[in-house]
Amino acid sequence: METRSAKRKKLWFDGENGIDRISDLPDVVLHQILIHLPIKTIAQTSVLSKRWRSLWSSFPDLDFTSINPTVVPSTNIKPSNEKRSSRHSLSAKPMDFISQVLALRDKNSDLRILRFRSPLSFSRLNGLVRRAVRQNVQELDVDVATDDYFNFPRSVITSDSLRVFKLRSRYPGFRLPPQPVMKGGFRSLRTLSLSLVILYSQPSLLDLFTVSSFPHLKELNLDSCFGLKHLKVSCLVLEDLTLENCFQLHALDISGSNLKRLRVASCFDAYCDKSWVKINAPSLRIFDWEYNAITENSSLENLISVHEASIGFFQLNQEASVAQHLSVSNLLSGLSRAHYLTLESKCIEMLSSKNYIANVMHPFSYLISLELQTGLNKHNASGLAYLFKSSPTLHTLILKILNDYKLERRKWNKDLWDMPTSEEEQFWESQTQALKSFLNHLSVVKIHGFLECENEVSLAKFLLKHGKALQEMTLFSGHCNYRDSLRRQKIRSQMMGFSRASSNAKIAFL
Repeated sequence: METRSAKRKKLWFDGENGIDRISDLPDVVLHQILIHLPIKTIAQTSVLSKRWRSLWSSFPDLDFTSINPTVVPSTNIKPSNEKRSSRHSLSAKPMDFISQVLALRDKNSDLRILRFRSPLSFSRLNGLVRRAVRQNVQELDVDVATDDYFNFPRSVITSDSLRVFKLRSRYPGFRLPPQPVMKGGFRSLRTLSLSLVILYSQPSLLDLFTVSSFPHLKELNLDSCFGLKHLKVSCLVLEDLTLENCFQLHALDISGSNLKRLRVASCFDAYCDKSWVKINAPSLRIFDWEYNAITENSSLENLISVHEASIGFFQLNQEASVAQHLSVSNLLSGLSRAHYLTLESKCIEMLSSKNYIANVMHPFSYLISLELQTGLNKHNASGLAYLFKSSPTLHTLILKILNDYKLERRKWNKDLWDMPTSEEEQFWESQTQALKSFLNHLSVVKIHGFLECENEVSLAKFLLKHGKALQEMTLFSGHCNYRDSLRRQKIRSQMMGFSRASSNAKIAFL
């Protein structure tokens, strides 16, 4: 007897009168269903009927990234003498398959997405891109590896249909055409992402990323631009800008009234003594400045909308100059309206340095949450105190302690801390008046990597003793052996007895 589910399935596929109901669905609906399948599976549907053959030849979203070639396809493949058929050979080399699919597409059907990754020659890449452009491709996402440098495919420059273009190159990379050629196109582009660009012959891109060249560009991603020394970005409608791994950069000038997110990571020449950055972005909401070399000059203007910021630097072994300290202050001052701020350990070191010019940084009057990554030793206590003073209305303080096991750190000892001459405790007590506003607003404290060492316990004790608004303090310690566990339990018991300015303050050990 036929089951109910089998009957439903038969009615759906065969219909009451033998009608194929799925095939009667509109093309746009079937295309939306097929898009969730691997590209070769979609190709196999073309053997079902003329209807499905037509669907395959007009399929607008070609994503070949599910094909993972392991060898470079031959670039001298002779065309087959066999009659062309929509039943593509699924055992063909990946680039052959891609070429066949593009060649057999319905010439009257526009291509919405073409996405592939493969090792191939420049001539073959250029041919594929030209064919996609002729079919009015809207999104072109290419990840390629070549045996030698190759040139940027010029056919995409003059495309009126292209909205998204992503070109990722493996070593050795690709070269951009001369700027006058680049400036004549990209009239419709919304997103541009370039990776591994060779710019030794044109190290200054000052007139390329402008409103006249990219009138509609909203997202720009530049990664590993070798040889790039000077970059200016002033696209009017740009909203998202990412710049990564541009190690030879000397100067960066960014302006945009609509820019909302900016990420600059692993950039700038650490050996250049005249490097600078200038940013003017009144609509900027998210600002990530990660592991960049310290520039000699920084200017952040009109960052009146910044909500979230993360700052980190790297520095070679030499001591930072006075100009670099002032540059760090200027950069942090430009973020004075931030609500959520993360500072990596190098920032704390800079603020604690004897070369740091005090009272030049604007206070973070709008700051809600401050996350600090620090070694939390006596050498950077002054930098921490300066940041606390500059955050008068802070609600949440998050400390992530970076434990350097090469350095010996004294464990906390109750008898030692009963002595009035304790250096750490005296320092923090000396800051009580200067940190009055900070202590009157601080509500939540979270300390990660808490190992019950002197500096950690002294700071926790100080915050408990004077934090009038403190509601919770959570100390994350991690695992330890049995011997340390007994000692830890003893110290925790002692800490529970610390005096508290807030009757609502609770301590949790995790």
